[in-house]
Amino acid sequence: MSKLVSFVIPCYRSAQTIGRVVDEIDAAMGELSAYAYEIVLVNDCSPDDTYETIRAICEQRRDICGISLARNFGQHAALMAGFRHAHGDIVVCLDDDGQTPAAEVGKLLDKLEEGYDVVYARYAQKKHSIFRNFGSRINELMVRVMLGKPKGLYLSSYFAARRFVVDEMTRYTNPYPYVIGLVLRTTKRVTNVDVTHREREIGNSGYTIGKLLALWFNGFTAFSIKPLRIATTVGTLTACAGLLYGVYTVIKKFVNPNVPVGYSALMAAIVFLGGMVMLMMGLIGEYIGRIYISLNNSPQYVIRECVNADSGAAPSTAETTEKP
Repeated sequence: MSKLVSFVIPCYRSAQTIGRVVDEIDAAMGELSAYAYEIVLVNDCSPDDTYETIRAICEQRRDICGISLARNFGQHAALMAGFRHAHGDIVVCLDDDGQTPAAEVGKLLDKLEEGYDVVYARYAQKKHSIFRNFGSRINELMVRVMLGKPKGLYLSSYFAARRFVVDEMTRYTNPYPYVIGLVLRTTKRVTNVDVTHREREIGNSGYTIGKLLALWFNGFTAFSIKPLRIATTVGTLTACAGLLYGVYTVIKKFVNPNVPVGYSALMAAIVFLGGMVMLMMGLIGEYIGRIYISLNNSPQYVIRECVNADSGAAPSTAETTEKP
């Protein structure tokens, strides 16, 4: 019996590209006779005609499920919505803009067959903008330091995961989901496979500075307490430095009574310590705020509309795929 592969694609401003991505998936899976497949397209409240395009595709294809979120919840929340509507033995996530090559999905599936639980695509040269690449490097550093990611593991938005990993991820029902954190806390059998990364042909990346900052905050506040431990360490070191400086000042005054105390140095120390205290209090407040929101049962996402929600009943194969 063929294994079922579910493609989960979060969509935002992709009215002009998502159709090409679907066609590329059809062509790629048509050459992999050992697998059947379905596609789950999640519209993250895109301001353009993305959902109208998704609806038109779904009306011609029973193997494609279209989901529209009530507001913009972010890429990771959209992925969680797609996971809960995916039926596959394997779930593959990729982008909606065509930069992640669906034609090379066979490489990810072959690597899973070697016994790995999750396989991430690795790009020799990313075709993102300088800003997006910088944000990715910062995110990679944050995940390695805060979440214990292996140094040699490359993380990307194009990956394949076994069913049990996805089932474990969907058990997380709190707001602020972070898919990478969920993967790393589920399994250590994660690896990379090299694929090509393409130039963006249409539009710009949906990630802004605000969204990237929110993603970083989400990653280390939802899945790590290391920032609190860092705050404690910094506070301890600062207090020790202040104590030593106070002892030094007293000794200096006894040795040379004519030396001025130093108003500027005192104000600099006050401003520095005050800033550190406010920073640490803000960090603790962020944790408390997220706990409060979780206790209020704030949803990960809200679905406005869903088309072909039972699409898993009619997966496509190389022989049965209907072309739109």
